[in-house]
Amino acid sequence: MKIGCCASLDQAVMLQEAGFDFLEVPVVSLMGENQQQVNERIKAYQDSPLPVEVCNILLPGSLKVTGNQVDQQALDTYLAKMLPRVKEIGADTVVFGSGGARTYPTDFSAGEAHRQIVHFLQMVARYAESLELTMVIEPLNREESNAINTVLEATALAEEVNHPSIKVLADFYHMQKEQEPLTNIAKADRWIRHIHVADSNRFAPGTGSYPYHDLREQLESIDYHQRLSIECQWKDMEAEAAEANRFLHEIF
Repeated sequence: MKIGCCASLDQAVMLQEAGFDFLEVPVVSLMGENQQQVNERIKAYQDSPLPVEVCNILLPGSLKVTGNQVDQQALDTYLAKMLPRVKEIGADTVVFGSGGARTYPTDFSAGEAHRQIVHFLQMVARYAESLELTMVIEPLNREESNAINTVLEATALAEEVNHPSIKVLADFYHMQKEQEPLTNIAKADRWIRHIHVADSNRFAPGTGSYPYHDLREQLESIDYHQRLSIECQWKDMEAEAAEANRFLHEIF
């Protein structure tokens, strides 16, 4: 399994030295005030000592997917501009977490919010297919979003959209936070295309009490041997990164 890390470009050399295989960077980092700035950022990612294979944070929080403030034209324009940039830097997988963008107002219909998310993912799928990208739906705990909180909810949504470019991410931290059974990974099976991990209190893998061996068993049950990214809060990233990488390689 390839082990990567959600990080910024200026941490790439350190993470390469710590033994990681790839970077996961925000889609929103590819935004720019002008084309020269965008081109410079793309070139920097292309020249990274660690390849950028996955992108997260698809949308800025101000670009709403649900609620009364959804601007379909703005969403379409954003995807048409940003997803080709994702492809250009070498990534093939994009994470749809974006809790701020997908969280709907408390007085808004949950059913309507669901319809809006389906519509958005159908829009994403058209661009993703043409670019040979995979979009993975990331469940978030209820403190971060009121939409799509479990792997099974994400799987049901992917099944409803029913497009080969739309898959599911299982996030170990969010599953533990929601007390979601890890066996739901096996239930999601063929839909799982990416994994995020952290440990207790969202700190580095190997520093807490999360049941990593149970996670490994579930991933083995679906024959998952693709990518896994650390997405955590580091106490001291430079000091902890190599040990976290070793820990994950021992587990997986």
